[in-house]
Amino acid sequence: MLASQDVLSSRLEQIGFIDDPVDTKLDLYEEIERLKREKNAVLLAHYYQEPAIQDVADFIGDSLGLSRQAAATEAEIIVFAGVHFMAETAKILNPQKKVLLPDLNAGCSLADTCPADEFQAFCDAHSDHLVMSYINCSAAVKARSDIICTSTNAEHLLRMIPESQPVIFAPDRNLGRWLERKIGRKLVIWDGVCIVHETFSERKLLALKVQFPEAQVLAHPECEEAVLRHADFVGSTSGIRRYAREDAGQSFIIATEEGILHQMRKDSPHKHFIPAPPESGCNCSQCPHMRLNTLEKLYTCMRYELPEITMEESIRLRALKPIERMIEMSKGVS
Repeated sequence: MLASQDVLSSRLEQIGFIDDPVDTKLDLYEEIERLKREKNAVLLAHYYQEPAIQDVADFIGDSLGLSRQAAATEAEIIVFAGVHFMAETAKILNPQKKVLLPDLNAGCSLADTCPADEFQAFCDAHSDHLVMSYINCSAAVKARSDIICTSTNAEHLLRMIPESQPVIFAPDRNLGRWLERKIGRKLVIWDGVCIVHETFSERKLLALKVQFPEAQVLAHPECEEAVLRHADFVGSTSGIRRYAREDAGQSFIIATEEGILHQMRKDSPHKHFIPAPPESGCNCSQCPHMRLNTLEKLYTCMRYELPEITMEESIRLRALKPIERMIEMSKGVS
């Protein structure tokens, strides 16, 4: 689990961090590159990070791509610009390496909807079911699972499980329901949601389609069914990026966290990308947890090698098996 905030604050104070704020004159891009070289560190960043962090990362990807990179890296330090279930996954795969997270509070609303003790009781009530858990969950939930999946490989993995085998799917209900519709198979679904993807508005999406009739709608399967029914393409973050890059269309409405638009605009600067609107007037298409990471926190994290991800070895070993199973069964899936 993550080190406590009190322990972290004490450690930072001991090494003088409290009295040593980031020098505003520093070129943080240059400093981060220097620290990567000096410390043999690799920086992994999710598509939902702010553009400045994406631009300094060694690898940018979705959950499946980042898991593969974490498993393959030879770096001594893994710096994970994402949220803590992602950094936990890297630690599960690399117990001998130091795994750092720029902001200790960068959690996940979806993971939070699935407490490990309640999930254990849920699984016990369906003891004959195979447990497939979306990677957006805690290490403790992974440890109770039989196989982990991402939005990239969930359909592929589910189709590999015999139809005679009943399956629990957790924690995202929207992804689970989309899989049910796509495959035509009934699942026992945990009732969890992502605060970003559940806020996209069908009403406002339809208004955008009237305003931009030529625009295709590309949506993540964590979105509500009311949004997905209007999508021209439903897929993972990397799938959405690839579709927009390869399709002949010139205009796209994107129903996922808007951080992905940075790479999409770099891929296709001549194309028009429109973030799907939330129901409220807030900037809800940005994940507040992902955006806790900043370039300054990233620099500080690498400089002091804190906060560091740690966990009980018994949990790590149990969580490792379903992740390794996912990686092995997902060979050839991109």
